[in-house]
Amino acid sequence: MAAQIGDLLAMHAQARGDKVALIHNEREVTFAQLHLRANRVANALRKLGLESGDRFAGMAYNGIPGNELTHASRRAGAVGVPISFRLKPAEVAFVINDCEAKVITAGEEFVPVVEEARKEVVGERIYIATGGTPPPGWLAYEDLIADSSDDDLAGDANPVGATMIYTSGTTGRPKGAYRPNGVNIENILQVIGIFGLGESDVHLVAGPGYHSAVGFFSYIHQILGATVVLETKFDAQEALTLIDRYRVTTTFMAPTLIARMLNTPEEFRRTIDHSSMRAMIAGAAPFPFSLKQRCDEYFGPVLWEFYGATETGINTILRPEDQLRKPGSCGTPVPGQEIRLLDEEGVEVPVGMPGEFFVKHDWLAEYYKREDATRKSLKDGYFSVGDIAYRDAEDFYYICDRKIDMIISGGVNIYPAEIESVLIAHPAIEDATVIGIPNEEFGEEVKAVVKLRDGRTATEAEIIEFCGAQLAGYKRPRTIDFVAELPRSTDGKLLKRQVRDKYWAGSGRTI
Repeated sequence: MAAQIGDLLAMHAQARGDKVALIHNEREVTFAQLHLRANRVANALRKLGLESGDRFAGMAYNGIPGNELTHASRRAGAVGVPISFRLKPAEVAFVINDCEAKVITAGEEFVPVVEEARKEVVGERIYIATGGTPPPGWLAYEDLIADSSDDDLAGDANPVGATMIYTSGTTGRPKGAYRPNGVNIENILQVIGIFGLGESDVHLVAGPGYHSAVGFFSYIHQILGATVVLETKFDAQEALTLIDRYRVTTTFMAPTLIARMLNTPEEFRRTIDHSSMRAMIAGAAPFPFSLKQRCDEYFGPVLWEFYGATETGINTILRPEDQLRKPGSCGTPVPGQEIRLLDEEGVEVPVGMPGEFFVKHDWLAEYYKREDATRKSLKDGYFSVGDIAYRDAEDFYYICDRKIDMIISGGVNIYPAEIESVLIAHPAIEDATVIGIPNEEFGEEVKAVVKLRDGRTATEAEIIEFCGAQLAGYKRPRTIDFVAELPRSTDGKLLKRQVRDKYWAGSGRTI
């Protein structure tokens, strides 16, 4: 299928070369320019020794170089590995070591982070700074392009490209969700049809590009020949201004970002013409019903919601006409996907009964070098990330709980085990657990519940600072509660549900 379709960027460069492909900070790049730059970058990467199947990692805010590198790595046959710019150096080093990246790029703001991570990176790597003055041992992106060839590498390129996106794991270490051939092209065409996307769209990229859905929808619009507007990093007023200025028609955002736009001053929102918006796609976190009502009042009936995961893609869709009719639902299954809700014995549950959400289709990811984790997530060819759901008589699904302890805050997956291992290393802490508690803006926020050692003292601020020195800011507990004892079973197992329940009582939801 890939060979029949060919390189769609090259096709757009030939058919509509003067059309604007990317806009960033008022700079415009046409499809012809993007095609040429992608070839020059791909040739530069090959000259550096990047071969088909090699991993290529990058850490940067949204910008034009990141998009050039995405197409270039695809044309070079490399596996793209986006790195969250919220990670600390030790976390960055783990991702680089685990994915075995041969080439690492960093935006100007993150060169110091990656440079610090180099101390823990094993083996020789190639480091490229996409902005600013590179430190010793680094190459300059623009210099590489200037010295590179224009040879066209689009002919044999995979139209989709292999990807590996890191997701946090229950053992405290992230895992690479790996698709050697990228997302199935039939699924991409299906998503295009579901949301009615086309070359006339103007798509706003406001969330971080390392997020799987942000990158997915950005890339889809580029291969359609649509224009993509890039916001460096999210600012609510700027996002609304960009929607107005460029007549944006589509965007993907986590509910937190939509809430922030709706929380801007009313007098400012009244100045924004958002009438061009026709599809505001949301996912990655629970979407409170009250927020949906506010979104509908301001933007109109343009909200689409989906449920999915980095490992499984988009699995259910909730359309605009059902947003207020089906409170709490994440929609109906994407055609062609098989969904099963299973109890603890692996038996399918009836309508209205909660069960673990398993999905089966042809483009499931695998965990890189973690066959054990892949096998653990699979049951008879069906994949689960541990969410619990039920369905109603109309086949609408509702995510109601999580089998595992994952916290979703602002659309970002956070696993307590990693934070708990840091807490236990604190000299004053004897026992600790980490849970998600309700937060109207982020969906959930991280709370630590700790027991101090006899005779030792520590303040909330001290513990939060201790965590912040070792973990990305979004993983750091926002609050600490101190207890005399954490509840455990007779065999010593922590009863986390007992800890969690009191914080969720009266919230009207469980996630």
